[in-house]
Amino acid sequence: MPHITLNSDAPGIRGLFAFRPETAYPLNLLVEVLLRGDNTLSRGERELIAAYVSSLNACKYCYSSHAAYAAEQLPQGMELVEQVRDGAADAPVSAKMKALLEIAAAVQGSGLDVTPELVDAARAEGATDAELHDTVLIAAAFCMFNRYVDGLATFAPDDPTAYSSRAKRIVSDGYLALLAEAQGRTAAP
Repeated sequence: MPHITLNSDAPGIRGLFAFRPETAYPLNLLVEVLLRGDNTLSRGERELIAAYVSSLNACKYCYSSHAAYAAEQLPQGMELVEQVRDGAADAPVSAKMKALLEIAAAVQGSGLDVTPELVDAARAEGATDAELHDTVLIAAAFCMFNRYVDGLATFAPDDPTAYSSRAKRIVSDGYLALLAEAQGRTAAP
């Protein structure tokens, strides 16, 4: 049961967005830019970083959501997402992605844990400054989102189809379109 009375029975962050709609647009805009905007990392890879950090934070709702969104966009699907969750260093991803996931894990502990050695290792595998920037920002943002969702004890469905059915819509329409739909609007404010 949530720590506050929400005016929605929507799970996770969606219920919180309904409670404080004025926060929903800027937070969704941030996620839209980070996870769907132009980037040399694929959308699936960026969702994988979000899911990985959420798993490290043990945030069931955010992990389940972004794992489904990543799986929908990665050729290896949920099998890869679960392999990364269970041990990024041993997962069948590129050396660059392993290095970026290691940076994301460092951010999850503390931004101060991102060492020059981690950055140099990622650069040695071909990571660009923009990829390093976005990895750190995705990891930091998802630490915030995870703490927001779990700090108010929101509801997280147990049924994986609750997440996989939404994944198709996120992939095709994006975060802002679904937010506008949920708020009964057709355009952003």
